[in-house]
Amino acid sequence: MPGSPTPLAEGPRTYLRPFRPEDADEFTALARASRELHRPWLFPPDEPAAYATYANRLIEDPTRAGHLVCAREDDRIAGFVNINNIVHGAFRCGALGYGAFAHAAGRGLMGEGLGLVVGRAFGALGLHRLEANVQPANTASVALVRRAGFRLEGYSPEFLLVDGEWRGHERWAITAGPSWTPSG
Repeated sequence: MPGSPTPLAEGPRTYLRPFRPEDADEFTALARASRELHRPWLFPPDEPAAYATYANRLIEDPTRAGHLVCAREDDRIAGFVNINNIVHGAFRCGALGYGAFAHAAGRGLMGEGLGLVVGRAFGALGLHRLEANVQPANTASVALVRRAGFRLEGYSPEFLLVDGEWRGHERWAITAGPSWTPSG
């Protein structure tokens, strides 16, 4: 990884690194190649200008922590897991946003990457709770958070504006504590 930042966390097959402006070409090309996988659930930036706005928010906003999940075998970006709406104090919580890219889907890389993000959230970031709000028909996303140890806490109708429509989401969460271990 010459010229790459020091990984934020490392696993056997993946590592996490922060978003960088120079990732625009790779990220947007992967987003364009993954449109069929992502729609109608997710709309990551697929043009450099949109990526710049997106990445700058993740880089500069202290209430967000952006993580690129990269495959150790070739250093390609496999996906991303962002922690948004971070609140400290008594709440110590954040909300996840994530997505795999098509070339990495179904290979277990995002599961490992999500585990690394959870470990970082409960360790270095000092959080106690992470939430993931998932459209129920997005079975791959539901399976990902379930495998990571998140528990279903409920359903919120018309929860989030996605692709011009208010969509209901299941609320999944995980908390730090005796039942959580770094492996999930």
